[in-house]
Amino acid sequence: MKPNSILGLSHGFLLGHLQSHGLDFPKNISVVAVCPKGMGPSVRRLYVQGKEVNGAGINASFAVHQDVDGRATDVALGWSVALGSPFTFATTLEQEYKSDIFGERGILLGAVHGIVEALFRRYTEQGMDEELAYKSTVEGITGIISKTISKKGMLEVYNSLSEEGKKEFNKAYSASFYPCMDILYECYEDVASGSEIRSVVLAGRRFYDKEGLPAFPMGKIDQTRMWKVGEKVRSTRPDGDLGPLHPFTAGVYVALMMAQIEVLRKKGHSYSEIINESVIESVDSLNPFMHARGVAFMVDNCSTTARLGSRKWAPRFDYILTQQAFVTVDKDEPINQDLISNFMSDPVHGAIEVCAELRPTVDISVTADADFVRPELRHESWFLMDGHSWTVMYVCDWLFELVSCCWVE
Repeated sequence: MKPNSILGLSHGFLLGHLQSHGLDFPKNISVVAVCPKGMGPSVRRLYVQGKEVNGAGINASFAVHQDVDGRATDVALGWSVALGSPFTFATTLEQEYKSDIFGERGILLGAVHGIVEALFRRYTEQGMDEELAYKSTVEGITGIISKTISKKGMLEVYNSLSEEGKKEFNKAYSASFYPCMDILYECYEDVASGSEIRSVVLAGRRFYDKEGLPAFPMGKIDQTRMWKVGEKVRSTRPDGDLGPLHPFTAGVYVALMMAQIEVLRKKGHSYSEIINESVIESVDSLNPFMHARGVAFMVDNCSTTARLGSRKWAPRFDYILTQQAFVTVDKDEPINQDLISNFMSDPVHGAIEVCAELRPTVDISVTADADFVRPELRHESWFLMDGHSWTVMYVCDWLFELVSCCWVE
């Protein structure tokens, strides 16, 4: 790049990759990032809607990593406006990639994948009908629970339950909070240390023949019994059906959300970033797509880093809930009342109320046939597009490089 050019990124992955090799960007260029809190297709869909409806769009973060001539902030904010972001909050490129890569392995995708597998298996083993078990897990989380959190916050999920339902919620929340935090804490440390980014790079190398070993591209997960049941449920689902509010499922899901919020909070992230990465992007951007097409569809068709992350971390959440949280519940161990009290009084609820005032005025519109499978994935090209924007990931023997959609001279 020419001196005084501006490199624009839509994700901080490249910085993490460079840091893992003790490198940084050239010092004679500016580096900015504008990172929409949702998938590229969502950004485009709401951008188009914004032509007709004021406020349609997806919030974004922006970062100025280097500014060699004083133009960087104006360019980044102008870019965010051009994307149609109703609200833009400041972060750093390092904080962005840590929270984002961590988040997609947590509540945005990987952890959701893991907990619905664990809950579906638990409910069916207890004798629940398979279709009802699917509705009580995937449909409820991506439907009524997400919609309630989006509009009124996590406390409303709890408050809308019956007295017996609140008891079930408390059991699930108390038993699940620390097991979820255990895996989330480990995951954040792996991302922050560069280990998770190196894992993505190494996985990319295994996508094709190397050193006499066969190629191992990512397989699909959508052929197991649970996801076949999901296809049947969605095929007969009435329009507008958001699924049942199952109190135990709600307790596990909210415990996961609160555990992720706490990890990011202790790691020094701002409330704007915490809530966007742990709440808003989940319930307003990704979960509506998963409600329309299923969690398995998202796991099989989203960005490469997220697909790899979900496959790696989802089983960890599945196993720890099955082996620890559910065992605690089944042994009828006492509820940790301090955890419940802390949840009720946590200051994050007030922060969510403030962020809710900055919520885009238009919901993401997702039809049953909503498609976000990009052509290069559909045709199995080796050029893999990241979900945040038109960001090309080149996988080769010695370099995994993220170059975003624009640079400015």
